[in-house]
Amino acid sequence: MTTPASGRSLPQEAARRLGHALRHPAALVYLAVCAILLAWALTVTLMDSSDESMAGVIPLLATAPASLVLLVLPDHGSMLITAVAVGALVNAAIIGTCARALRRGDSGE
Repeated sequence: MTTPASGRSLPQEAARRLGHALRHPAALVYLAVCAILLAWALTVTLMDSSDESMAGVIPLLATAPASLVLLVLPDHGSMLITAVAVGALVNAAIIGTCARALRRGDSGE
């Protein structure tokens, strides 16, 4: 199953477009901000001995709505990291795709 224009299969073409979207500067800045927020939240949570830190909410909100869908995963510390990472990647791909479409205009590609 190949596309007539490029000769690539659909998964290859989708992976190429996803990689292209994630390399956009706006998407990279968003990913960097999400990584900084996650590192900050983990640091604050580990330093707080009272177990009442709400710092994990900030990176979850920054990566919503995709990260909120993953909150149904089992309750474990690594699930917060997984939810934020997946949410950030999904949102960065959308940001990169939209930024490229806006830059391109109505050319159709």
